[in-house]
Amino acid sequence: MEQPVCKDEEKEQEARDYLSSLLNKSLRITSTDGRVFWGQFKCIDPDRNIVLAQTYEYRHPSPQKRLEAAQKAGAGADKVSMGMTSRFLGLVVVPGEHIVKIEVEEFASQMRKAPAAPGGSGVSAPTHG
Repeated sequence: MEQPVCKDEEKEQEARDYLSSLLNKSLRITSTDGRVFWGQFKCIDPDRNIVLAQTYEYRHPSPQKRLEAAQKAGAGADKVSMGMTSRFLGLVVVPGEHIVKIEVEEFASQMRKAPAAPGGSGVSAPTHG
């Protein structure tokens, strides 16, 4: 006779399965200082540090650069548009304590088919978050 599986063990296995499904998918991770890291998910450790490969870092302009752009635009300008700066980092570890948000980037070609519900298309929606 088999032992019943504890609910906590089921939840842990479900979490492992979910993380395994994210392997090699593109993640966008926002850190506490506002930087965004975009790369392929490779692994996570018990401290929630995340390893990304082929990673790009995106930064918002510094307050000094925003001030300079506003001065260049002149006093009559209602808005000043500035893009984020980026650089290629490669393999990075994002410390878990500095992660604010994680987004999974999935395209229609990457989505898994779900069992078709009555009247449904059978295609699952992308997950973000």
